[in-house]
Amino acid sequence: MKSKVYADAASALEGVLFDGMTLMSGGFGLSGNPENLIPALKQAGVKDLTVVSNNCGADGFGLWMLLNNGQIRKMISSYVGENKLFEQLYLSGELELELTPQGTLAERIRAGGAGIPAFYTKTGVGTVVADGKETREFDGELYVMERGIVADLSIVKAWKGDPEGNLIYRKTARNFNPVMATAGKFTIAEVEHLVAPGELEGDNIHTPGIYVDRIIQGVNYEKRIERLTTRPRPEAAALAGTEL
Repeated sequence: MKSKVYADAASALEGVLFDGMTLMSGGFGLSGNPENLIPALKQAGVKDLTVVSNNCGADGFGLWMLLNNGQIRKMISSYVGENKLFEQLYLSGELELELTPQGTLAERIRAGGAGIPAFYTKTGVGTVVADGKETREFDGELYVMERGIVADLSIVKAWKGDPEGNLIYRKTARNFNPVMATAGKFTIAEVEHLVAPGELEGDNIHTPGIYVDRIIQGVNYEKRIERLTTRPRPEAAALAGTEL
């Protein structure tokens, strides 16, 4: 059987990219982003992408690279966030946006991976989120129908993985990554630590290798903090009170 392990992001992407494809990219804010695969996508030059992701990176980081390079045609996401370019392109009409409530987006992806074409939810009923969508009453309550999402390619980032593609995510990086790994027709994972077969404890595996087609050992990960928030030091608080 052919090895799932590839030397780097560029080689892992060979033969699976095409213009106009739908791409899922894991991550939540700056946590759990496929930091090696995204620059490789930029270098590959694939364009007219529909990208499914919670957000679109932050200024100068993550999916922002593809957005800045004019490779994304449409975003399906739940949060514009700190990305000024995302905001500008959408408001100017240069970028299509399907803004989806965050829980609904996660469930649409999960449903796609589970082979569920659609489901009903109360989220968005009576708002613009429900415009143009089918609604139905259950037990006296109104629900809106949402479609599951399946991507041509999912790229995910995990903490540990083995040559069979089994993955373990760490803390906040266990966000959209696990469901996206199941919802891609083809899934490529990058990991901080590629370990030997059998080293991962079976009960701790979040994504079984059956969902992963290729895997790479990532490099040069940045532990960025989107917004640094700290408690005031007691002496600073006392000083502030004195000044008042």
